[in-house]
Amino acid sequence: MANRILIVDDAAFMRMMIRDILSKNGFEVVGEAQDGSQAIEKFKELRPDLITMDITMPEMDGIAALKEIKQIDANAKVIMCSAMGQQAMVIDAIQAGAKDFIVKPFQSDRVIEAINKTLGV
Repeated sequence: MANRILIVDDAAFMRMMIRDILSKNGFEVVGEAQDGSQAIEKFKELRPDLITMDITMPEMDGIAALKEIKQIDANAKVIMCSAMGQQAMVIDAIQAGAKDFIVKPFQSDRVIEAINKTLGV
């Protein structure tokens, strides 16, 4: 069975890029969200195996959403996505429970490596 992944990013183009990388590598994208509060709702509804979460988003940022998702399910697997130069935010995300992070612009081999490592594949 394919691993089920939720993609969270406020930029439709970025969601499309990740969806494309995941689909080509045999993962199932079960949903998408464009901000942190949507991510929490989708997580409750879909219970994905893994979430890719942008850090910087309107409404609720990725770190706040990560903390809430971890309260719902301490075992939730979240990989944060950030642009270059956001190292401090990445450290905050890891401390909040993120399993890994990938840097934009995405390199497909790095995305797949992070997901496989997080899922223990």
